[in-house]
Amino acid sequence: MSELKYEIVDVNETNLEKYGLFCRKSKPKEQGYKNKIAWFKEQHKKGLRTRLLGYRNDKGRFVLVGFIEYVPGEYTWRGIDAKGWMVIHCMWVIGKHKGQGLGSKLLEECFKDAKGMNGVAVVTSKTHWLPNGKLFLKNGFAKVDEMQPFELYAKKLKDKVTLPKFNPMSQRKLDSYRKGLAILESYQCPYSHKIIQNIKKIAEKAQVPVKVDHLSNCKEAQNKGVHPYGTFYVLLNGKVISYYPGDTRYIKQALKQ
Repeated sequence: MSELKYEIVDVNETNLEKYGLFCRKSKPKEQGYKNKIAWFKEQHKKGLRTRLLGYRNDKGRFVLVGFIEYVPGEYTWRGIDAKGWMVIHCMWVIGKHKGQGLGSKLLEECFKDAKGMNGVAVVTSKTHWLPNGKLFLKNGFAKVDEMQPFELYAKKLKDKVTLPKFNPMSQRKLDSYRKGLAILESYQCPYSHKIIQNIKKIAEKAQVPVKVDHLSNCKEAQNKGVHPYGTFYVLLNGKVISYYPGDTRYIKQALKQ
C-alpha cells in the first residue's frame, strides 16, 4: 500500500451533510448522533470548530482517522475558567495511525484559529478516552492546574496572560444530589444518550431512583460546581462515580456496594 496522503477538513454548515462528525458517525440515525449534529450547528455559531483528519481511498472516499474539536473559552463545555483562551474539547487519532505526528498536525489547526487569543487550553486525564498530557507537553504546553483525575494544560500565545483554571466544586451542589442516582448530561457527547438508557435499566433493576439533568448551555457546564468534565457524569448519593459515557460497569459496581 502506498504512503497515505492525509488531509484535514474543516466541518461547517456547507459540508456537514457530506462529511458528518467523528463520534458515532456510523450510527447516523441514533438519537445521540442527531443530538450532536444539532448541538454542533448551534455551537458553530459561537466559534466551535471541528477538523476531521483522513485520507482518500482508491474510490476517492474520505476515510476518517481522527479529529479535533475546540471552542473559545467563553463557550467551553468544561468546568474551567478560560476566558480569552481557545479550549480543546476532544481530539483523537485512530490507533494504527498514531505515531506519525498527526496529533500535532491537528493541534496546528487549533493554534491557527487561536491567533490573537491568550493561547490554547485542554483538560486531560490518564483514564478512559481523554488525551493525556504527553502530546501537549511535546507541543509546548505546560500543566497549569490539577483536579484529580484531571489536569489542565495550556500553551501561551501571549507573554502576559491570566492562566486558565478549574472552577471550584461546590459541596452544596453535590449535596443536592444526595439521594439516589443522578445523571448530568449534554449533547456535546453523542455517546451519552445510549448509555443513559442503559443506566436507567440498571437503576430500575436495583430499585434505585434516577434523575437526569440536561445541561442546556455552556455556562451550566462551566459553573455547575459538581464535576470538572462538564459534559457527562453520574452521581450516586452525592458522589461522582463515573464520567465515562461508554461503559456501565462503574455504575453496576457502585450499586452493588
